[in-house]
Amino acid sequence: MANAASGMAVHDDCKLRFLELKAKRTHRFIVYKIEEKQKQVVVEKVGEPVLSYEDFAASLPAEECRYAIYDFDFVTTENCQKSKIFFIAWCPDVAKVRSKMIYASSKDRFKRELDGIQVELQATDPTEMDLDVFKSRVN
Repeated sequence: MANAASGMAVHDDCKLRFLELKAKRTHRFIVYKIEEKQKQVVVEKVGEPVLSYEDFAASLPAEECRYAIYDFDFVTTENCQKSKIFFIAWCPDVAKVRSKMIYASSKDRFKRELDGIQVELQATDPTEMDLDVFKSRVN
């Protein structure tokens, strides 16, 4: 189950929470972190459906890397209500180099565990994942 490149496993709760978000829409977002000592990706925070994009953005630490899933609701030009599931690789410039390397080498393996991601974003600062970026990526 471990990633050959980084040796990171994916905790079962990561997949379970993602399936709840995807199938039941019981979460607005999920923030994941890598626990280096246990060598695995774990769920750090789960956001309720009523929470906003601002709540999601505030849950990402300013100086540490994270993976995140965000269920983005939008209205199409045809006035249809839709949603897309975004995967965000959050890696701020000020994060430790070792942390950036571990997150980068584990990302693809982790993403493969979460079947149903529709859009991927890489962000090193908040402007690279603001609402305008989300809106531009759904069309």
